[in-house]
Amino acid sequence: MATRSFTSRRELEQHSFPSAVALLVPLGAILLQALLPRPFPRLAILDLPLIVTIFFAVSRRNPVAGTLTGAAIGLLQDALTAQPIGVNGMAKSVIGYIAASIGIQVDVENLTTRILINFGFFLINSFLLFLINRRLLGLTNFHIYWGHEFIRAAINTVVALPIFFLLDNTKRND
Repeated sequence: MATRSFTSRRELEQHSFPSAVALLVPLGAILLQALLPRPFPRLAILDLPLIVTIFFAVSRRNPVAGTLTGAAIGLLQDALTAQPIGVNGMAKSVIGYIAASIGIQVDVENLTTRILINFGFFLINSFLLFLINRRLLGLTNFHIYWGHEFIRAAINTVVALPIFFLLDNTKRND
């Protein structure tokens, strides 16, 4: 019986997903994000693609994969919304990179850690969208209301926890 030695936390707990999950979950999140706010305007507060980006990035624990996942999800989200193409792609790329990097260092399976990570990344995403819209695109009419963003981050964190739990069941150890 051969034993396997691990040299880092990253090697110990890197996860992969079945191809169907890796493809259909982000597509489903993007489609729900684009379609649900039309009949239910209050659901526009959710950012399902960001939840999925964070989950896959922290689970895979690979900054390159996290960046590419965030870019792909963000660009597809931009294509289906009124945002200029690339706004969500840039923001979610940064989030994917940071989330994967944190996933290497921190136990992201812990409930408290998941709450803090999701809440923090939603605030960072709001700040990145603000910077991209105001500084890169020069949209001076783009404003951010931090009270609303804190409430939005809290609601999305509450929604993310059961989604993370469900997606945990699809993980495969490499």
